[in-house]
Amino acid sequence: MFERDGAVAVLTLNRPDRRNALDAALKTALRRALEEVASDAAVRAVLLTGAGNAFCVGQDLAEHAAALRTDADHAFDTVEEDYAPIIRLVATMGKPVVAAVNGTCAGAGLALALACDLRVLAEEAVLATAFTAIGLTCDSGLSTTLARAVGEARAKELVLLGESFSAQQAVAWGISGRVVPRADVRTAGRELAARLAAGPTAAYAESKRLIAQAWDQDLGTVLTAEARAQARLGRTADHAGAVEAFLTKQQPVFEGR
Repeated sequence: MFERDGAVAVLTLNRPDRRNALDAALKTALRRALEEVASDAAVRAVLLTGAGNAFCVGQDLAEHAAALRTDADHAFDTVEEDYAPIIRLVATMGKPVVAAVNGTCAGAGLALALACDLRVLAEEAVLATAFTAIGLTCDSGLSTTLARAVGEARAKELVLLGESFSAQQAVAWGISGRVVPRADVRTAGRELAARLAAGPTAAYAESKRLIAQAWDQDLGTVLTAEARAQARLGRTADHAGAVEAFLTKQQPVFEGR
């Protein structure tokens, strides 16, 4: 489900009867919606959430079991054809993406939440890596996003043991900074997305890019990339206007350009 709320695009995974498990139709719809909002200059922030009491439990295993029975050689094509493009779109689009994790968040659903830039978690949410429980390893970028969020040692523990964890543990380990009652999670997510939508969109895009690239770069490369990004941002109307607003003790108004 796709709706606009001012400059915020709200994408809702809408299979509540299946706890928003990702079947072929939902993966296709999500990828197309992400492509649309990524290219729409009028959208300055994105909110991703789930319908009902779950965020996303990952792959629809009934569909997966059918694929294994009928064409096992191609049952995992979806990892590169669907999951990889979805995660890449979320992580690299030039605007902030907020996950409102309203409930159960497991497997590829956890990977999807971690690909977002910021997260708001319902205090009742239960999270899990889930993959090894069915004899699989990570996909959808989880092997890197989880390790970056909680550290390599804890990531191994969460993946190898497959034990679920709470929203409160997620915050303590570095996955998220905001936990709210389930009844408030979508509202809190919308408020956070709206705040970002009113901010310096170009600066957010450069910041996302710099942080993502910095993990495997040496300090000299990082410093050069930062200098070039600052030079690009220095030519934006948002920067010029914010400097003038600071000097005149006014509140800056960002237009995303």
